Amino acid sequence: MRDLPIILDMRRRTVVVVGSGVVAARRAELAARAGALVTVFAPALGDEFLELRDRPDVRHAPRDPEAEDFAGCSLCFVASEDERLIERTRALASAAGALVNVADRPKLCDFIMPSIVDRSPLVIAISTGGASPILGRMLKARLESLIPSAYGRLAELMSGFRGRVATAIPTQTMRRRFWETVLEGPIAETALAGNTTAAEAHLAAEIERWADEQPSPRGEVYLVGAGPGDPDLVTFRAFRLMQKADVVLYDRLADPRIMTLVRREAERVYVGKRPDNHELPQDEISALLVRLAREGKRVLRLKGGDPFLFGRGGEEIETLAEHGIPFQVCPGVTAAIGASAYAGIPLTHRDHAQACVFVTGHGRDGKIVLDWASLIKPRQTVAVYMGLRNLEPLTEAFIAAGAPPDLPAAVVDNATRPNQRVVAATLATLASAARAAGLEGPSIVIIGSVVTLREKLDWYAPREGGPEPGG
Repeated sequence: MRDLPIILDMRRRTVVVVGSGVVAARRAELAARAGALVTVFAPALGDEFLELRDRPDVRHAPRDPEAEDFAGCSLCFVASEDERLIERTRALASAAGALVNVADRPKLCDFIMPSIVDRSPLVIAISTGGASPILGRMLKARLESLIPSAYGRLAELMSGFRGRVATAIPTQTMRRRFWETVLEGPIAETALAGNTTAAEAHLAAEIERWADEQPSPRGEVYLVGAGPGDPDLVTFRAFRLMQKADVVLYDRLADPRIMTLVRREAERVYVGKRPDNHELPQDEISALLVRLAREGKRVLRLKGGDPFLFGRGGEEIETLAEHGIPFQVCPGVTAAIGASAYAGIPLTHRDHAQACVFVTGHGRDGKIVLDWASLIKPRQTVAVYMGLRNLEPLTEAFIAAGAPPDLPAAVVDNATRPNQRVVAATLATLASAARAAGLEGPSIVIIGSVVTLREKLDWYAPREGGPEPGG
């Protein structure tokens, strides 16, 4: 994220607008609607200002601004083609401590005006950081059609009861869960339907019920598959659970971009494991899930790929079940599926493979123990998880078990991510090719004749240089 999105309280603050056209008029209108005191500097105002001329909070000064006009100014909008006026105004405003926005000149802006979906008091701002205002307007149009004006009424309803809820329900955790119950239930539906009186009555009764019962926070664990890396592969259900969590336990397979989807206020605990550097043993992770849930917290256990496919999710929920902890499991796109799709290597294909086997290349004690006879079969694909570290002994074992040395094989490194790389070779040459490429993982190894389809079916073009820091 390059820019910091904020919502400013502009009530009774001073705003300067320089210009007389449609852009200047829209800036003045928005500032006035937000409660600011606006002064427009221009020799004359165009017809675009007709609806603003009688507003007491909008004043017209038929001249260029001077230094004293910026005393106490919070924001300055410049909508002019006069380069001299732009440069002078920007210098005066900046010297007075005001933030400046110059229309269509991102490099001269201290802040950028977003596209706005106004459902007051609910306001949604959309910005592309100046990269593409047209894209921002397109997204605004989509949101306008998806979010009815009734959501403004719903926000007003909640605003009117916030004080009563804070008094009746003393803890922040329970207040948040109360509002989640309201927004996900019939009270919100009644408000959205336009029956504000009934919604207010139901909401008041619900507040009294919660105040009388004083329920304790109910702990729960969400075991969520985050997919192989691309945030677009996260399911709707996973995203909903990410937004409900009080605390999230994550490991190194959780892409930083996916972590930005987690509720911002949630506590984050890293429990990741790296080769030869186990941050937290599995039994301690399971015990931590139990302890946090017993504290009444909603715990998000975020796992790369799918939690039930070499993710040890079964072990974790087994412990939860033994201790009577409620849990949910949300499946995710597993790594082999994502890797094969983004590498252009179908795991099955009518002309190549009618079966696919998933195995792990990392044993409990570091030893590779596999049923080689079941793996060395024609017209079958083998997808190996956690195989990069043991790639040389793994491929040698395949060949020793009878697999042809020239059998096509590939390593998909950081699958679905901007820094994805694919090394395609044969069983005999794959280890040396991966070593020469400097692959670091996480990786999926794919073995079988389907690998030969990659050259024809490769479609994904990852961004050079990999992802930006922090996603």
